[in-house]
Amino acid sequence: MILIQRAEGGRVIVEVDDKVAKVRNIKVDSRLDSSWDSREKTVAFSFDYCYWSVDPEDPKYASQEMVFQDLGTSVLSGAFRGYNICLLAYGQTGSGKTYTMMGTPASIGLTPRICEGLFARKDDYSDQMASCRVKVSFLEIYNERVRDLLKQSEQKKPYTLRVREHPETGPYVQGLTQHLVTDYKQVVKLLEEGIAKRITAATHIHNASSRSHAIFTIHYTQAILENNLPSEIASKINLVDLAGSERADPSYCKDRITEGANINKSLVTLGIVISTLAQNSQVFSSCQSINTLTSEGESSRVESPPSGGRRPAYIPYRDSILTWLLKDSLGGNSKTIMIATISPASSSYNETMSTLRYAANAKNIINKPRVNEDANVKLIRELREEIDRLKTMLMSFELRNSSPSWSDDKDGNLTELVLQNEMKVGMISFTWCCNYLSL
Repeated sequence: MILIQRAEGGRVIVEVDDKVAKVRNIKVDSRLDSSWDSREKTVAFSFDYCYWSVDPEDPKYASQEMVFQDLGTSVLSGAFRGYNICLLAYGQTGSGKTYTMMGTPASIGLTPRICEGLFARKDDYSDQMASCRVKVSFLEIYNERVRDLLKQSEQKKPYTLRVREHPETGPYVQGLTQHLVTDYKQVVKLLEEGIAKRITAATHIHNASSRSHAIFTIHYTQAILENNLPSEIASKINLVDLAGSERADPSYCKDRITEGANINKSLVTLGIVISTLAQNSQVFSSCQSINTLTSEGESSRVESPPSGGRRPAYIPYRDSILTWLLKDSLGGNSKTIMIATISPASSSYNETMSTLRYAANAKNIINKPRVNEDANVKLIRELREEIDRLKTMLMSFELRNSSPSWSDDKDGNLTELVLQNEMKVGMISFTWCCNYLSL
């Protein structure tokens, strides 16, 4: 609980019980006679993890290390296997989003810990025929405009970076700089440089509230040569610190009101996208259930749904820069983790309930992550599998030896196919090894 909320006499209305967050309904509690009110006095939300971080002296207190062991290790595990990962923090202003993602010098957050884990894995490869490459970028979205936080410039340039969409890789920021880093210290230096450039301002809740959405992206590529078989996988890790939601205040100046309106616009759009994705996921699950019943009902006939049935709804990714950039992370090729930070104070009841409903809705989204494997490496593996299959066929024909003339012709064709595939594997492997040595 923030000091300002304590000064205002805010009482704790949130309770954490294992993986359930319980919120006391102050609208019911505040009534003198609420016996007739049908609304529940406590609302419970169930999540994969729930953390209590109000009082460090509390036995239930969740440290940064505990959060990393639960969430950060999942990010690293997915990245090492070649999946795209997105970790985003959402919540009210001053509820601990930036503290969770970035931390402080005395209490390091998730982003530095994840970077440290990547380089620890890189050191493990030092004695093997393997190599890793790590590139990072850091941007912020302020008033629906994109700014490069790692751009080296003496003069402050306007927010001219534009978002484009590649037909294969999806949305990207044109002109965004990517920095090759070789150790953890370089990452920390770039993080500190980018954080110092972020736009912050004092609000009623927090004296240095982030007024922009920040996305720290890590491009992690692994190349391994084992038993003369190359393997190259890539992972894109988006670590997102969203600006805090806040009610408009007439006492603010025009620029601050415009700033808050743009923050709320992007967060509302994010909420609509999450809600629509959850709805579409439920439609997809229903269709799968119907197909299963149809396939299983051999003797009994199951009628198909009418042609005018429910179809997947349109997802308005382009209604804000934030959702457009996170298009693949929210509903595509990515494993996504959402951290919902809340204030336990009674004065933040409405914002707390809104955030928890937001997170509960996001749980229903079903993404389709896949391993990002190099196309040439995939081709090599498929050719190797084809060679093994052809060799098995050759051995089978040799063992049968029932028709020598026919068998000789067949053996010749199969042998030629094996030789052609082995030549292709050799050429592609040579090209890959040249690139691997320069990685």
